[in-house]
Amino acid sequence: MRAAPCLLLAACATAPDDGVDADLPARAVLEEVRAIVPGPGLPDGVDPNDANNNLDVIRHDGRVWLAVRTAPTHFASTKTRMLVLSSEDEVTWRSEGELAVGTDLREPQLVPTDDGLWIYMAKLGASAVDFEPGGILRARYEGDGVWSEPEPFGPEGMIAWRIKPLAGRWAMLGYIGGAGIYDASDNELEIQWWASDDGLAWEPAVGASPGVLRGGGSEVDAVILDDGSLVAVIRNEAGDADGHGSKICTAPADALGTWTCSTDPRKYDSPLVFRSGGRVWLVGRRHLANEGRYELEPTTDDLEQQTLLNEVAYWNAPKRCALWTVDPATRTVDHVLDLPSRGDTCFPEALDLGDGHWAIYSYSNDVDGPDWKWNEGQVEPTFVYRYVVALE
Repeated sequence: MRAAPCLLLAACATAPDDGVDADLPARAVLEEVRAIVPGPGLPDGVDPNDANNNLDVIRHDGRVWLAVRTAPTHFASTKTRMLVLSSEDEVTWRSEGELAVGTDLREPQLVPTDDGLWIYMAKLGASAVDFEPGGILRARYEGDGVWSEPEPFGPEGMIAWRIKPLAGRWAMLGYIGGAGIYDASDNELEIQWWASDDGLAWEPAVGASPGVLRGGGSEVDAVILDDGSLVAVIRNEAGDADGHGSKICTAPADALGTWTCSTDPRKYDSPLVFRSGGRVWLVGRRHLANEGRYELEPTTDDLEQQTLLNEVAYWNAPKRCALWTVDPATRTVDHVLDLPSRGDTCFPEALDLGDGHWAIYSYSNDVDGPDWKWNEGQVEPTFVYRYVVALE
């Protein structure tokens, strides 16, 4: 096992008055950073590979549970394993087993139910150059580090990006059509919203169909405001008639399946959306070139060709994992703070510590190492970090 970099550091940053609230500007203070995987708190017998990235973290049965993908690189591999750990103090961890199916596994979602703890995962292929969605797998924790055999679970072809409580039920937010995400001529992406009362049996959340938006959108997260309305952030990498980047969407309380969206030329990869202190917060990847815009100035009317140009420029620049605020009234996003991160980074989840303090789990290349371009960082070691931030 490699030694963990940057075991502890502290810093702070204050956002300028960015229009979220003229009397009370958004503020985020970074209080702690600790490497978790690999890290000094891991038990004997847990042997992470070089790339440790996609993750989920929850509280369950008096402990914090962490699921994390470990593989040789960022790219799909037959050697991928899903490690599951738990801890009472988020410092010392014990193994809760691992899962492997001989192809790639990503997007873990830990779901506590009356039937015990389940893990949902996206099954992908083994090609390092193709995105090959193979549907959802799920397994039940049987105790003593043992999981049931992963079983296929519908909807067919769906990537379940986020499973969380939403609008009084469990929500599964994700997308279908991922096999064509990098092929605009075969782009059939659709954002879907499924709901469940028990975390096991699912149905369309609103109306007869789970589909809420078609276009270039994929990764998606959402929150419900005090008035019952919805705010969502969607990665729009494949692009559509409105452009490329992200979509910031809202829906009224009496029509939660009717999403109205604005296009943002920045691409907030791996969006995590949550509420704290009366604000809507977003954690997502930040592009350090082109003034943060993913979408280049259009040079062609060919959507597929423009997507390729955007991608090449995006791959060849460094990244950060950043905190932002979302203004539901204007459907705009304002940058607040970069977490210590670089290169291949950002797949966040958060735990509420109380009093405006949050533990954000995410991944990065060594935060004290070279500032790799994103494509360089994807073949370099990555680590899961725990960041403690105070939000105002």
